[in-house]
Amino acid sequence: MRTPRTLLLTLAVALATVASLATPALAFPAATRADLIGFLNGISGQYTLSGQHNREPNSDPTKYTRVAQSITGQTPGLWGGDFLFASSDVSSRQTMVNEAIRQWQGGSVVALTWHMCPPTTGSTCGWDSGGVLSHLSDSQWSQLVTNGTSLNNAYKGRLAEALPYLRQLQNAGVPVLWRPIHEMNDGWSWWGGRPGANGSRKLYQITYDYYTSQGLTNLVWVWNVKDVSMGSIGEYWPGSSYADVASLDVWAKLEPSSSDYQAMLNVAGGKPISLAEVGRAPSPALLNAQPRWTWFMVWAEWLTNPSYNTNASVQASYFGPRVHNRGEFTITGGGGATRTGKIKGLGGKCVDVAAANPANGTKVQLYTCDANGSAQAWTVGSDGTIRALGKCLDVAGGVNADGTKVQIWDCTSGNANQRWTYDSATQRLTSAATGRCLDATGQSPADGTALQIWSCTTNANQKWTLPA
Repeated sequence: MRTPRTLLLTLAVALATVASLATPALAFPAATRADLIGFLNGISGQYTLSGQHNREPNSDPTKYTRVAQSITGQTPGLWGGDFLFASSDVSSRQTMVNEAIRQWQGGSVVALTWHMCPPTTGSTCGWDSGGVLSHLSDSQWSQLVTNGTSLNNAYKGRLAEALPYLRQLQNAGVPVLWRPIHEMNDGWSWWGGRPGANGSRKLYQITYDYYTSQGLTNLVWVWNVKDVSMGSIGEYWPGSSYADVASLDVWAKLEPSSSDYQAMLNVAGGKPISLAEVGRAPSPALLNAQPRWTWFMVWAEWLTNPSYNTNASVQASYFGPRVHNRGEFTITGGGGATRTGKIKGLGGKCVDVAAANPANGTKVQLYTCDANGSAQAWTVGSDGTIRALGKCLDVAGGVNADGTKVQIWDCTSGNANQRWTYDSATQRLTSAATGRCLDATGQSPADGTALQIWSCTTNANQKWTLPA
């Protein structure tokens, strides 16, 4: 016979079991912008996330994701949403944001765009005349980018409309790939096509400063241009402190050219790059040739536009060896998946890519630590890779001999020459391929001292401090 206390305990255990079944573990737990940026740095040069944008209506924010699922049997690794402009979509923003939270928790990265009404009109508008495609006069633009003017205040009031939703995402632990003022180098929108210090990039900077001042810390800032006049995109670059990712929308062409790719690498200065909008899903051959794209996002109904895609070509893209779909990658909160920061060694000097040159074979050296340089921003991955500027720390030629130089090189899956293990007790970094330790040549702390592999010792020139 069970006592009442035993019965109560049995009931409590049963209820707890039911509760655990009703609340499955989240694929992606709460994370920060640093976690997501670290993840992007970690996959740069090796993998690309598949992505699908979901345009109107916001009342059905997985409309096109479901199409991708029906074609490929896979869920995209990235879900794209939009705050939009029409009254029916504005009134459904909460539905869209609820879905963004579900997508993150289910294992997809969240990317958000905003086709915004101009500050000369109300919160809702049309697409054409007086709406998203409208044009501001030079005088109006000057007011817009001048702090304290009526148009400047109206613009900040427009930004405030998204603030409660972005805070919900932050409170839910959802880092967001946030792409405001997109395609800023093209003049189709009221915000675009104005080069120079007080042009479109200034409006982007105002947007960044506003949301940062409001305490938003979950936004990964995605700077964005279109594949037109690529030689002048530097006129639109807001500065490295304002952008976490440099992204390209490919509409003038079916796919990015090699010169487009190089232009994005040049302007990004070692930061991740992405294909924020494409009509055609990139082929495996393209991603092999241009491996630094960290995600692509097919735009809404273009997924089934026969001039851009076939079911077979979309399937080939999703199943390419470089592409990650939902369930094929993880992002761990608290830096568990990757850690990004400086690696310090002898004399307090930092591990540095010479001249911040991302070319294969560039020397890795000791150098005085600087404040923000991408040449000293190393991502230590859970896969054993150590990356900077989108390349991997690599044993030159895979040669197993004392004095073999260390360099950066394109990351390749399963390459033991690019895998390292760290012993926190001895502070040594050991090459998985050779069993030898990362070593500062000649035990010298001088700027420019080359790094090499050498038989492991207890010397100070083999002691390294990794990012926390």
